[in-house]
Order: sequence, then structure tokens, then C-alpha cells
Amino acid sequence: MSSLVILIGAGFIFIAAYFIYGKYLEKTWGIDPSHRTPAYEHEDGQDYVPTSKFVVFAHQFSSIAGAGPVTGPIIASMFGWVPVFLWVVFGGIFFGAVQDFGSLYVSVKNEGKSIGMIIEKYIGKTGKRLFLLFSWLFTLLVIAAFVDIVANTFNGFIESGGETKTVLANGAAGSISMLFIIGAIFFGLFIKLAKPAPLVQWILGIILIIAMIAVGIQFPLYFTKNVWIFIVFAYLFIASVLPMWLLMQPRDYLSSFLLIGMIVG
Repeated sequence: MSSLVILIGAGFIFIAAYFIYGKYLEKTWGIDPSHRTPAYEHEDGQDYVPTSKFVVFAHQFSSIAGAGPVTGPIIASMFGWVPVFLWVVFGGIFFGAVQDFGSLYVSVKNEGKSIGMIIEKYIGKTGKRLFLLFSWLFTLLVIAAFVDIVANTFNGFIESGGETKTVLANGAAGSISMLFIIGAIFFGLFIKLAKPAPLVQWILGIILIIAMIAVGIQFPLYFTKNVWIFIVFAYLFIASVLPMWLLMQPRDYLSSFLLIGMIVG
């Protein structure tokens, strides 16, 4: 079967699911677009920050590619294209999308609290402890897997014929990623302080993407895998303690332009 036919078919299924299944969930759960979210009710400039719906969408769009969506299709592809199609399309609609939608919904309905706190409220402390233990173990596995994958991808050296050679693609990928982090922080500060219109954000975001890719290719970073492991772990720590609006949201906002561009391409 033609890949283009599969792609178009998946696209129509996703669109139909959004308008039919999505509307059903919205009606069943009683979504109220006029309700003020915790970001407005408890605005403090740190954890509760009103954010443009475009930035919030881009943040969720870029963040949804976790361990399951990334590694699942790769493993499924060993058995042909059908398991991959089923995993991505039906798994995305009935598992991934509902899980994320449900988590966000219940969090918004409970003053923006994390799922652990919500479980304690409705199930009890034992449920919270079990969930946090699971989250901790799962996070360890995800971090270990992704750090190894990223470090291998950015490793600027390869052994060939008894010689160590540099790899431009890997070095450029590492350089572009580092520029993404730095650029995201300044972009986040700009959005918070200047509060530009969405169109200005889009234009500036696209310009930044193009500039960072161009500079990264021109000035690649040639580090070994072990060095990249330390760099990635340092980034993970920094990203986990900084406010979302300062690094994670603007980083994902910028990444969304790249992801959407790849999909269109």
C-alpha cells in the first residue's frame, strides 16, 4: 500500500476523531470555555502564569512525544506497517490523547495541582505514594533511555578504520540543541516582559528557528558521548527547577515550528 494513502487515511481518521470523539468527551466532562483557569485565579508569576493558547498548544504538542509514542512505533515496525499504524492512530486517539486530555482537565478542575496531589485527595495517601513511586521509577527509566539516545546522537566522533573522525551531522545537532535552550530562555523572557501579539511571536519564532539551525550547522560542537551525558543531565536538572514559562514552554513553542515544518515537508 502506498505510504501517501496511509498518511492521508490517518489524517482523516485524526480529524474525524477530533470532531466526533473529542466533542463527545467535551460534552461528557462538561468543558466550560468561559471558566477561569487556575493560572488566572492564582497568578503568581512563577507556577501560575496566564499563557497564550498558542504557546500552551505548542508546549503540549512538543511534549507529548514521550517514551511510548517514540519507541512504540519503532518496536512495532519490526512486524510491519500495520502494527505501527494501529499504535499511532488508535493508540493516539483512545489512549494518549484521552490520558493527556484527562490529566489536564482534572488538574485545571483542582487548582492546577499535580496528579499525585489529586490522587491523595480522591483516593488517599497510599494511592499517592504508589503513584509517586511508579512515577519515580518510570522517570528513571525514561531519563536513562533518552540520555543514552541523545548522547549517542550528539556524539561528534566515530571510529572508522582505526581512526577517530568527526561527524558534522552529530556535532551540528548538538550545537542546534544547545542554541535552542539558550534561545528559548531569551524568547521566554521576551514574551513575558513585552507580551507581543501572536503574529509577532510566530514571526520571531520562525526567524529564531532558521537562525539557530544555520548557526548550529556553521559551528558544530564536537564532544564525546560521555561529555554529552553530563551536559544532558545538567540540562535535565536545570529544566526541572526553572519556571515553566522561562524554559520549557518557549522551548517547546519554538520546537513546534520545526515539528510542524517536518510534518508539512
